[in-house]
Amino acid sequence: MLATSGSRGWAYQQELHRESLADPSGFWRKQAEAIDWYEKGEDVLVHDEAKYGQPGYSWYPGWKMNTCYNAVDRHVLAGNGERTALIYDSSVTGNKSRVSYGELLEKVSTLAAVLKSQGIKEGDTIIIYMPMVIETVVAMLACARLGAVHSVVFGGFPPKELAKRIKDCKPRLILTATCGIEPKNRIIRYKPILDAAIVIAGHQPQAMIILQRPQQPESLNPDKGEYDWSQELLKQRNAKVDPVQLSASSPLYLLYTSGSTGVPKGVVRDNGGHAVALHWTMKYIVGLWPGDVLFSAVDVAWVAGHSFAAYGPLLVGATTIIYEGKPTGTPDAGAFWRVIQEYKAVSLFTAPTAIRAIKREDPEGKLIKKYNLGTLRNIFLVGERADPDTVDMYARLLNIPVRENWWQTETGWPMTVACEMPEKSLSSETRLGSAGPPIPGYDIRVLVPTTGGSGHTDEDDQHTSKKLFREAKPNELGTLVAKLPLPPGTFTTLWNNHAGYVKSYFSTFPGYFDTADHGLIEEDGYVCVMGRTDDIINTAGHRLSTGGMEQIVSAHKSVAECAVIGAADQLKGEIPLAFVVLKVGEETKLKPGQIENDLKQAIRGQMGAIACFDKTFIVKRLPKTRSGKVLRRTLRAIADGKKYDIPATIENESVLGEIHALFAGKQQDVAKARL
Repeated sequence: MLATSGSRGWAYQQELHRESLADPSGFWRKQAEAIDWYEKGEDVLVHDEAKYGQPGYSWYPGWKMNTCYNAVDRHVLAGNGERTALIYDSSVTGNKSRVSYGELLEKVSTLAAVLKSQGIKEGDTIIIYMPMVIETVVAMLACARLGAVHSVVFGGFPPKELAKRIKDCKPRLILTATCGIEPKNRIIRYKPILDAAIVIAGHQPQAMIILQRPQQPESLNPDKGEYDWSQELLKQRNAKVDPVQLSASSPLYLLYTSGSTGVPKGVVRDNGGHAVALHWTMKYIVGLWPGDVLFSAVDVAWVAGHSFAAYGPLLVGATTIIYEGKPTGTPDAGAFWRVIQEYKAVSLFTAPTAIRAIKREDPEGKLIKKYNLGTLRNIFLVGERADPDTVDMYARLLNIPVRENWWQTETGWPMTVACEMPEKSLSSETRLGSAGPPIPGYDIRVLVPTTGGSGHTDEDDQHTSKKLFREAKPNELGTLVAKLPLPPGTFTTLWNNHAGYVKSYFSTFPGYFDTADHGLIEEDGYVCVMGRTDDIINTAGHRLSTGGMEQIVSAHKSVAECAVIGAADQLKGEIPLAFVVLKVGEETKLKPGQIENDLKQAIRGQMGAIACFDKTFIVKRLPKTRSGKVLRRTLRAIADGKKYDIPATIENESVLGEIHALFAGKQQDVAKARL
C-alpha cells in the first residue's frame, strides 16, 4: 500500500502518541478489541504499589485470555486454516517446508498433549534449547497453550551459562534437539552441552524431549527421562488439548538478558499486555496484514525473534519465515534477497550487523539486481545503532524505507520507530541517524546530571540520594528514560528477583524506566540513540560519545563496519580507539596509513581535537553476540590489558584471539597514541 508524505504520517503518529499518554486506559482498551478474550475486566490500568509492588501498576487485571488461542486457533475457526502460518527455509541443509494454520494447530495441540502427559501445568517452567526449526515455534506455542512459562535459550549456548538459567528457573522439562547446524555443515551437538549444564546447575529436570535431527542422531535413555520427540508425538497423535484460560497478568515467557552488567536477568513477559502490544505493533509499525509474509532473519532465542518471528506475525494471521542460515556464505551475500523473492516477503527484520556483513561482501549491492524484490516494503533494523551510510545505501538501492527502531528485551516491542500505518495510508518519515519518534505508550525523555539543588523532585528535576537530574534540552546528550507507566507488553518483573527489578531499572530515576542507553531527542521529537551509557567516555574532561565517532568512521567509503571504544589513559582518562573492518577489496586500494589519517581528520574535523582520536586498528572481523551486537566491553578489556570472562553470547570465540594477537604486536603504537 502506497503511503502519503512522511510529514503527514509523523503528524498522525504524534496524534496517536498524545492520545496514548493523555488517556492510556482508553487508548489500550480500544487496542484490546483486536484480541479475543474469555473474560474482560472493568479496569485496563491499575496503579497499586501495595498490591503489585514497585513500580506498582498492572495492565488488564481481571481479564482472561490465551496467547496460543489468539495466535493459532482463532484463525482456523475463522476459516483460514489453509493459510500458510510458517515457512521453514534452511540455507545450511537445503530443506524447505510450509505449515498451514490448520496444520500448526494440530502440531501444537499434540505437543501440548505430550507436555500434559508429563504433568506440565500452568506456571511450570520449560527451557527450549533449539535451533531455528519449525518445532521451536511449535514448542513455544504448546507451552503458551498450557500456561507453562517457556524460556528459549540459544542452541549451542555453552554449559556454564546454560547452567545459570537452569539453576535460576528450575525447569520441569527441557525441549531440545540433537544438534544445530552451521554453514559448511558444521555440527554443534546439543546433548553433551545440556548434560554438562544440568550437572553444573545441580537441578535435574524430570525429562528431556529431544528432536532427532538426521545430521546428528543420539542414543536416548528413557530410564533417565530422555524421550524421542517424534515417538512422543505418535503416542499422543489423537489427543486434543484445549487452550487454558489464563489471567492476562500470568507470565507467558521468561527470557534471559545479560543487560549492561553481564549477569543474566530473567525478564518476565505477561500474556494479555503482550498480545495487545504485539498485535498493535504488527498493524501500525510494520503495516502487516493477514496473509502477508514477514521475514525476520533473527533467532527466536532473541527477543526480536519472540516478537517478530514467532508471536507477532501469528497474532495478526500473517506468515512468518523461520530461517536457518546466515546473511553471507550460505551461499553468498544474496541469501536474504533470495528468501525475499522466493516467498514474496513484504518486510525484512534483522540486525544492523547482518546488513553490514552483506555490505562488506557486496559493497555496491550488485547481488540485489539478481532478484525481484518488488514485494518488499520495509527493512527494520534493531539490536544496536545502524550507521547512516549503510542505511542510506540500502534505502537508495531498494527504494524503500529502512526503519531503525529502538527497543530492548525488557520492553518486548519498539519504543521508537517511524511507523508504517497502512490503515490510514500513512507512513512516518525515516531520518538518517535516528531510531525514529516515540511509539504510542512510551513517554521518552532524556535526563542529564546536574550539581547542587535542594533535593526537590518534580517533572523537570529528578533527585536521588546520589545525584540531581534535570530534563535535557533538545539535541542535548543524556540518559534515555521512559516515564512510568510503561505501556502493555513490557516486562513485569525479573524471575524470582523483584527487588533486582526495582533496583536495576527504577531506582536511579524514580518515576522512570532507566534504559541504560544514552542519546538525544531532536526539536521535533525524533530520538537518536548513541549507545549504552557506559559507551560515553571522558577524554581530558570532555564527555564524548563513541557512538558519534562510529557514525563518522562508518561513513568512510572503505569501511564496512566498525567499533570505537574508550581505552584507559593515565593522562587523559580515556582515549578513543577504532576497530575497522574494510569492505572486500578495499585494503589493496589504500595506501599505508591512509585509513588512519582519513579517520583522524574526519573526526577532528567534525568533533574537534578534543576527541584525541589517533589510533585505528584494521581487523578482519569484530567480536559479536549471537544476536549481532558488538562486544565493546570485551574490546575495552583487551585494550586495557584487563582480565575478562568470555561472554556466553559470543558468536565466534576465535575472534578474540585475533584481537589479542593484534594488540600483542601493536602495544608500542597504542602507547604512542596515549601520549
